[in-house]
Amino acid sequence: MEFAFRGRVWEWRGPAPAPGGPLPGRAPVAVSVTLLAVAVGMGGAACGVPAASGASGAAGPATVYVGNCESGTVAVIRGDALAAKPVKAGRCPDAIAITPNGTTAFVVAASGTVTAIRTATSTAGEPVSIGLVAGPIAITPDGKTAYAGDGSTVVPIHAATGTAGKPIKVAEIPSAVAITPDGTTAYAVNEFSGTVTPISTATNRPGKPIKVGRIPTAIAITPDGTTAYVLDHGSHTVTPISTADNRPGKPISTGQMPTAIAIAPDGTTVYVANADSGTVTPIRTATGTTERSIKVGRGPAAIAIKP
Repeated sequence: MEFAFRGRVWEWRGPAPAPGGPLPGRAPVAVSVTLLAVAVGMGGAACGVPAASGASGAAGPATVYVGNCESGTVAVIRGDALAAKPVKAGRCPDAIAITPNGTTAFVVAASGTVTAIRTATSTAGEPVSIGLVAGPIAITPDGKTAYAGDGSTVVPIHAATGTAGKPIKVAEIPSAVAITPDGTTAYAVNEFSGTVTPISTATNRPGKPIKVGRIPTAIAITPDGTTAYVLDHGSHTVTPISTADNRPGKPISTGQMPTAIAIAPDGTTVYVANADSGTVTPIRTATGTTERSIKVGRGPAAIAIKP
């Protein structure tokens, strides 16, 4: 099996397997799949994302949802085989989030739509249009609301019905959305304006944009919910934000071109992958200071931490 990274997607050079059949080896057919695959049915470590993103913790084989950009579908894998016929999910699905109870997968597509897939039946509801430039998505810890980024808004979607609420004005190109563990605040990272917009989930009203570094692209929140760390790709920094008052702290220098961020389960350390440096920079949350960078490989682009 052969993978190659292309823009926001991984290209998988292999045949399209039949439902119920084993995953294949190498073959000349090229199929593009999105960078993000999300699993339910096992703990968060099974899918490389926090459990709040949708891993249910139940025993048994993981169920993995993979967005296929070129075919406009989501593949459903259970264990080591396809479990169902690929589900249509709009043009180039590029973000997936699953409710904490594992019942629904929300798929954001480049067609500007969000499609709810019921995991029990692998059936899709009617696509919900959210705008022209669909982006990231995050779900509240209680599983009631999904927040999906658009060109300059974040759209709340009612998980039970799949209906969209009134778009929430943020800034241009929200590149990431994260929600505090208590579910009270959603943070939208605005790539073009170098800001982060806090959104009250109780009212769906945005707060004053928080100034961070250049080209912010990712965000991670500590398990205790006290601090949000924003990855400033263009400034080679991470900006901490106090969630109590939404004030930014002093930017913390990382390596060159930071691309991914993750926080240890105990909240003591933030790890930042630096693409151009080929390193990972540990940051101590207690002091806001960095440890010596760890040399990894060329162009690190993703990071995940075992629970």
